[in-house]
Amino acid sequence: MKLLLTVLKRTHKPALSTGHRRSLSASSGLLPLRDEALVVGSTRELVQRLGSQVEVRTGFITEEEEGAFLRELEPGLKKKRYEYDHWDDAIHGYRETERARWGAACEEVLNRVRSVAFPEGSPLLGPVHILDLDKSGFIKPHVDSVKFCGSTIAGLSLLSDSIMRLVKEDATSEWLDLLLPRRSLYILRDEARYKFTHEILKDEESVFNGQRVPRLRRISVMCRNLPS
Repeated sequence: MKLLLTVLKRTHKPALSTGHRRSLSASSGLLPLRDEALVVGSTRELVQRLGSQVEVRTGFITEEEEGAFLRELEPGLKKKRYEYDHWDDAIHGYRETERARWGAACEEVLNRVRSVAFPEGSPLLGPVHILDLDKSGFIKPHVDSVKFCGSTIAGLSLLSDSIMRLVKEDATSEWLDLLLPRRSLYILRDEARYKFTHEILKDEESVFNGQRVPRLRRISVMCRNLPS
């Protein structure tokens, strides 16, 4: 079952630095940033206010664990074509699937994700959602439907660094950019999840705090809880 997305259009785009842009690459070890430095926003107050609702945990999985996910996912993904006309125009250049059963190595990682992202005993959406973005693919600003998803989403980023942008629905001057290094985990909760649109930037727009972040093919493995 594909998750229902409500696409919200906006005209504001956060200003990007026009100065010298250094290239970041977590996979090559050129990312001298602490986890709290992976979130920047329109104001310091906004970053602080949403600090407990937005997390990026670098190095959440190892290279070997990433390989285990790819070995399980690639055979099924290769049978699909990248799509460029998503049914509600939310995603461009993607393949997606859901998976309920995993091998032991991946299940152990997913149990770690669940333990850090969701309250104990929180009912979770059964299948795990997998979204494979081509190098030219991107996700447009949207908010997930509350009919199918609860207050929290947690996603592993495989194969590539990327930037997620959050923009407040009713005040587009308020925004956050999240740098999602390869093999990191991001978590969005509550207000950050449902009062802000979220998107994954195109490669040509992929600049974080004035620094270029090359976007390659990216696979995200996402867990969600059920609506309360």
